[in-house]
Parts: sequence; C-alpha cells; structure tokens
Amino acid sequence: MTYHAKSDFMRVMMERGFLADCTDYQALDEALVKGVLPAYIGFDATAKSLHVGSLIQIMMLRWLQKCGGKPIVLMGGGTTKVGDPSFRADERPLLTAAQIDDNIAGIKSVFTSYVRFGDQPTDALMLNNAEWLDELNYLDFLRDIGRHFSINRMLSFESVKSRLDREQSLSFLEFNYMILQAYDFLELHRRYGCLLQLGGSDQWGNIVNGIDLTRRVLDAQIFGLTSPLLTTSDGKKMGKSASGAVWLNADMYSTYEFWQFWRNTTDADVGRFLKLYTELPIEECDRLGALEGSDINAAKVILANEVTTLCHGAEAAAAAEATARDVFEKGGVGDDLPSFAVSAEELAEGVSVSSLFVKAGLVKSGKEAKRLIAEGGARLNDEPVTEAGQMITEADLAAPIKLTAGRKRHALITKA
Repeated sequence: MTYHAKSDFMRVMMERGFLADCTDYQALDEALVKGVLPAYIGFDATAKSLHVGSLIQIMMLRWLQKCGGKPIVLMGGGTTKVGDPSFRADERPLLTAAQIDDNIAGIKSVFTSYVRFGDQPTDALMLNNAEWLDELNYLDFLRDIGRHFSINRMLSFESVKSRLDREQSLSFLEFNYMILQAYDFLELHRRYGCLLQLGGSDQWGNIVNGIDLTRRVLDAQIFGLTSPLLTTSDGKKMGKSASGAVWLNADMYSTYEFWQFWRNTTDADVGRFLKLYTELPIEECDRLGALEGSDINAAKVILANEVTTLCHGAEAAAAAEATARDVFEKGGVGDDLPSFAVSAEELAEGVSVSSLFVKAGLVKSGKEAKRLIAEGGARLNDEPVTEAGQMITEADLAAPIKLTAGRKRHALITKA
C-alpha cells in the first residue's frame, strides 16, 4: 500500500527501508503526531553481546528518540529462561540465572552509544522483564492470561508452523514463549504507557499476540511495527562473518574487525546499508550507493567510519581506518589489529603455524587452516605460508607476527 506519513518517525521508517509491516499505519502515525510515544524492543540475553543482526532494531530505537519518541530497551531476564523458538530448528540451550545476569551486564553497555538515558520525557528506559515474570503465580497466570490464547491460532503462526512442518520437536517450555512476550507488552502498557512494539519480521506473531491480549484485558489499542529480516545481496544472514558472529561489544569483536566487516560490504549493499545503519541524508546514501568500480570503495570507507563511530566512537573509527591504510596500502603491521598472545610454555614446544591461524580466529579448525595454506591463501608477515607444519618458536616472536587469511583478514600473534 501507498501511505504518506505525517510523523517524522514513520517517514524515516518508510524512506530508509526499516519498515516491513505495521498493524495500523494510519492510527500509529496519528498517535506519533499527538505527543511522546513510548515504544519498546525486547532483547533476550543469550550471549554477552548483541551482534550486528540486532543493529537494525537498535537503530530503530535511536530514530524513535531523534523523532521525539521514548525508547524502552527491554532486557529478557525472564524470557531468556524459556528461549524464543521463532524460526529455530532446535531448542535453545537453557542458561542459569547467573549466566543470564552476566549476559545482561554485557549487553547493556552498547545501548549508551545509541540512545540517551535519563529522566526527561524522551529519555530511554532500560527494563528487565524478570521484574514481573519472576513473580508470576502459575495458576493465576493460566486463569487470567492463558484463557485469552487459542492453541489453534498459536499453531498457525509461521514461526511455530515451520518447526512443526519439519516434524522437529517443540517443547511446551518454548511454546509458552509467545504468551510471555505478549504479557510483556501488556505489562509495559500498563506500567509505562507503552504503545508500540518494534522488532524483526520474525516477531510478527509474538507482537500481534501482545496487541490482542492488551485489547482483551485492558480494552486498549496498541501497535506493532516490524523491520525486514536482512540478508546481504549474496544471500548471507546479516551479522555473520567468515569467522562467526560480528559482535557489537569491543571485548568480543575488535573495533578493527568491526570496521573491516563494514568496509568489506558488497557493492550492491552499500546504498541500502548506508540508509539503515548511518544517519547520512537519503540523497547522499543514494549517491554513494550508485558509485561504481573503484569509486565504490570510498563509499565503503564512509560506511565503515559512520557505523563504527556510532557503535565505538569517532576515535576508534579513525584508528581502524588508519590501521587498514597501514596494512593494505603500506604493507605494515597495524597497531589496532586483533591480537592473540601465545604462552612461553607453548612456545617452548613450538607451535605449528596452522594452529596459530585457529587460535587467532582466522579459521575454525586445523583442517580449514591446512586447506587455506594449500590453496595459497595464508601469509605470515606478508610472505606465503607453504607448510602447515611450520613451527613457530619463542625466537620467532621477538616481534609480533602478522597472520593473513585471504586478502582482507589479519591478526597479530604476540608473546604472552
């Protein structure tokens, strides 16, 4: 449908490519125009950091605040104990309460880079759904909340249906997840006046459940808006690199690697990613995305600098760009490369160069390292590695060693 937005937030969502679907475009748009609208996104604490796959939702919260709304960041201290089954082939591993608390502590830090917290009307809130979920009485919850849910309807949602169609087990524990997420929305509306849930399009069923539940229990109108599930132009899931997840926390994924991930964006994705992950004007995003040949590389550097500045700060972005220039243009080592230290005990025995590639995270296994070496894609201090069994001793590490996998992935090996 064609809809001309009145509110700044809805216009940004539509123009920059954030919008996949909305429960009621016009009513939400009018609510946004009327005043400060609180909106939330939930983040389960399944790891100590979120990854780039969550960045589109974080940017939605940032734009909400910039357009005069109130972001609510909901940590899933309660729902993580259950695990979201949406579009998963298997059950998530159950975490202890201590692991969940540890993960939440790690996740919290990234949000201060994107939204402003405080006591003003548009300042963000950070909440934990364990605050109300941990206190639920099971029988009361079944009677007061469970009676509003139809099993037939829950089975029809694509996130559940796809699992059952493949005849893969869906535990009763996981089946409860969508009820708990719906209850989150009800509680956030009741406690904080929250009117909107944002999320990826895989959350559509869960969001609609929350809207229906709130209408039934409180006779209130609330809204849902989803973003597209992003894949890169070559079909890969957003947020993954050759070495695994691209984490947002610098202690899990170095700022240089983060910068390099964006610098390595394929040509076809540059314009789209500039609109989603930076705040550059639309016209500039279109201009940069339309560049061709070697000119597009300058646009990729701008993309990398803009995204890294938002996540890690301008200083980190500048350092990463300087390191990349040093490594690629001058053949140097680069002070900001991800590094791995090898202990004196290991060096006394000697460490094979193939195992160093594994330790540095440049490959996932010794077998992959040997294949990389055999195919001529491995270099040590910019010289080709020809023997997987080549041994590195303490004498070789008098100065740091630079390992290179392929053309663009590097790491430093140092002596502990």
